[in-house]
Amino acid sequence: MNVAEYMQTLGQNARKASRAMGRASTQDKNKALLAIADAISQQRDTVKAANQLDMQRGRENGLDAALLDRLELTDGRIDGMLEGLQQVAALADPVGEITDLKYRPSGIQVGKMRVPLGVIGIIYESRPNVTIEAASLCLKSGNAAILRGGSEAIESNRALADCIRTGLEAAGMPAEAVQVVETTDREAVGALITMPEYVDVVVPRGGKSLIERISRDAKVTVIKHLDGICHVFIDQQADKTKAINIAINAKTHRYGTCNTMETLLVHQAIAADILPELAEAYTGIGVELRGCERTQALLTGINAATDEDWATEYLAPILAIRIVDDIDSAIEHINQYGSHHTDAIVTENYTLARRFLTEVDSSSVMVNASTRFADGFEYGLGAEIGISTDKIHARGPVGLEGLTSQKYVVLGNGEIRK
Repeated sequence: MNVAEYMQTLGQNARKASRAMGRASTQDKNKALLAIADAISQQRDTVKAANQLDMQRGRENGLDAALLDRLELTDGRIDGMLEGLQQVAALADPVGEITDLKYRPSGIQVGKMRVPLGVIGIIYESRPNVTIEAASLCLKSGNAAILRGGSEAIESNRALADCIRTGLEAAGMPAEAVQVVETTDREAVGALITMPEYVDVVVPRGGKSLIERISRDAKVTVIKHLDGICHVFIDQQADKTKAINIAINAKTHRYGTCNTMETLLVHQAIAADILPELAEAYTGIGVELRGCERTQALLTGINAATDEDWATEYLAPILAIRIVDDIDSAIEHINQYGSHHTDAIVTENYTLARRFLTEVDSSSVMVNASTRFADGFEYGLGAEIGISTDKIHARGPVGLEGLTSQKYVVLGNGEIRK
């Protein structure tokens, strides 16, 4: 297979399909989403069998537990995909919405119309359910998509691609509206991110090295986040029960996700009361603790945390702990070492909570809630294409609105400029 020619063909097909998607009605798009859900439901056993081939190969190739967890398609995760498709179908369609329509002194009306981006290339690793999440959001927002999953999930993605194609055809939509790259050749990524004539936006979802490479080499706009170095700060005025539940959930609910807490910050005034109980809970679950000097003085038998630990996304059962003097020290630490992804404060002090919300420079900032809620599904977006830590266009979980743009529209009645 000539990869360059193959990717050019995908690009041409996607550009053509994007024009059909741009004029598709909400009813047509919803029909396609529900038809895809039906196809997945009917082919569930086929999808699971394909996923088991990927899982077996992953074990043979030495994938670690976190990657295998992201790769696996359990019945629960398949049910989640079906629910996500149904939820996206139920969401309001942003395309065509006209806002801010105002009369100008000349007599014309000026407003903004929400429109699709066009063709979106999505590059991701491990998680095959991203195939459905990405397809659903691109379809509902009127875009065509080219999806390039990781080689470790190729069988799963091919099975899901068949379901998507079946659903699109059943709904009378162009099958090329969602194309899954069939080759595992790495050249396909290089081609996808350097085709501005066919691809309007690239969204990378994966490890830091992948996203750094795409950000460096892409010739099209990139929506990205590099790391998920998330924090929970337990303030001295925190409710202890809330703090323990949030700190445990934020770290241990799932280790391999970008919204998992990697550093726990604890106010010095409450550290002696809460850290021994938390440490006992963490070690009982198998979490390795690394602490600052004050944490080590309080907790015996834990390793020293270094500057590298504060800046590391572990994606593993490892947690860095730092005792801080006050909220100023906590905010300073987060803004210095964090990745602008998701950070939370646990406190009963409304004034301090407001300060934290205002001063922490992250795409999601939370009060008395686990960082694990930083997710498009949990935010009511139906699904997400990724979580952007950029500050332009889209920030935080990127749902339907983040996959559209706006153009100015002008309504007149024969006015001419004088």
